[in-house]
Amino acid sequence: MKLPDNVRFNPNAKVVERLLEVMKNNGGYCPCRIQRTPENICICDEFKAQIADENFEGFCHCQLYYKEK
Repeated sequence: MKLPDNVRFNPNAKVVERLLEVMKNNGGYCPCRIQRTPENICICDEFKAQIADENFEGFCHCQLYYKEK
């Protein structure tokens, strides 16, 4: 999925590095989700819905991405 211009990685490079490492080792699933279901593959369905919500601003659940209004 190509990210919209208003979605960026967390500005903390250490957080991003760690989360990407975890996802690399777990098949691309969100590191915060216990269940390994298609809905939890990063970018998870929850954050996709938040991206679509024009009123949402903030981090995704695992803090990897930040969406600006």
